[in-house]
Parts: sequence; C-alpha cells; structure tokens
Amino acid sequence: MNSQPIGIFDSGVGGTSIWKEIHHLLPGESTIYLADSKYAPYGERPQKEILQLSIKNTEFLLSQNCKAIVVACNTATTNAIDYLRKNYKVPFIGIEPAIKPAALNSKTGVVGILATRGTLTSGLFAKTSALYAKDRKVIEQFGDGLVPLIENGMANSKEMHQLLQKYLRPMMEEKADYLVLGCTHYPYLIPQLKKILPTSVTIIDSGEAVAKQTKTVLENFQLLNTHAMGASYIFHSNADEKVLASLLKDYKQKIVVSHLDF
Repeated sequence: MNSQPIGIFDSGVGGTSIWKEIHHLLPGESTIYLADSKYAPYGERPQKEILQLSIKNTEFLLSQNCKAIVVACNTATTNAIDYLRKNYKVPFIGIEPAIKPAALNSKTGVVGILATRGTLTSGLFAKTSALYAKDRKVIEQFGDGLVPLIENGMANSKEMHQLLQKYLRPMMEEKADYLVLGCTHYPYLIPQLKKILPTSVTIIDSGEAVAKQTKTVLENFQLLNTHAMGASYIFHSNADEKVLASLLKDYKQKIVVSHLDF
C-alpha cells in the first residue's frame, strides 16, 4: 500500500500551491490531483453542496487507490473534513488559515486575513480565531472575485490589482503587520500583494505546514513510500486544463495534466 498515491483535491487550481510543498518535501510519493474548477469557488456555495462536492472528489480518489487524501481547500476542510474522516477509512489532511503563527508573532497586534466567504463564516475558523487571536485585532476580508480571476489565468491582471488594493486598504490603515492567506489559490497572488503592501507586512500561508503534516500522518500510519522509484504525478481538471498546466510549467518534464469530467 505504501507505493499507492496520495490524493489531493481543491476547488480548482489553487491547491497546486499545496502540491508543490508536498512534492518538495516528499518527492518519492506518487500523487493524483483533482482541480474541481467546474465548481470553483467552493467558498460561495452552500455548506451542503460543499460537502457533496467533497464526497464526489474523495470517492474518485479512493477509486484510484489513494492511500491518504489531502483536502487542499480551506473551504472544503472547514465544511466537510469532519464528515470525511468519520465516513472513510483513509487518513485525511486538512488545511485552515495560519492564524496561529500570525497572531503569536504580530508586533502591532493587528492581523489581516484574506479568505473565501465559506472559510471566514465557518465554525472551525471562528474556533481557531477565538483560541489563538482573542487578544489580537483580526481584520477579515472576503476575497470575492479573486478565485475566478486566477482560474481564468488572470492573476496578474489590472482587474486583480484593483480588487487587491480595495481589499487590503483597511488592513494597511489599521497597521496590520501580518497578512494570512486563507485560500490555496492566493499564494499565486503574492507577487501582486508585494507590490501593494508595505515591506513591513509578512505574508503567510499554510502550504509548508500542510506538507509537514502530510509527512507526519504518513509516518504515523506507516504509509511512507520507502521505495521512491517510479513515482508518478497526475493532474486532472474538469475545466480548461491549460491554466492548471501553466501553473505547473516548471515540472512539465515529469507530470501528466489531462481533462477529466468528474
């Protein structure tokens, strides 16, 4: 079972930011990635539909014999991972905004968080924020419109820059010194964010932490692949796979990207 792939799914191409961290840490592990771009963004859908989509993705990955599943989507994690863990036998690794390190390290006591509506209105986010940021001012901002632009290959567009300026202004006015990216799509906006934010603001996302947790979970379940020969990296999109492929261009010698109606 150790040579079986790790399954990864997201509401689109953004979870590739998580895949890159996992691949960097565990290059010998085969992976199957699902970009559910047809239904992106999950953050604007009802909780019941998010759960149904997460079940659909999970059951496809299990049909491909995945030994563990990474829910590389903040919204799916906060709305569906408890159900998935209770109803399927493989281990699940989730992702949530890195509010803890931002709150602990903030010097100004003000932390900004940019995330989808589905993440910021979830019970899990409220619980995490109350636990680690109760003595901090947390400025929450829905990132409405950001995911569709990224999904359409417009991360560096004028429209994106204008939206980010609008969303970041309240955080800068309050002297936030940390910006938490609460969506796996958003690391692809870091070049744009750095043009807008003062250099005193630290941008933080969950990718490295998720990769480390994936390794820990595989070790705990004795699922690490100790025979690293012949690892495969398969990516499926149910929309235009060209955007997915463009985000993985640095890996094109060893990956397979295809369109799949799932």
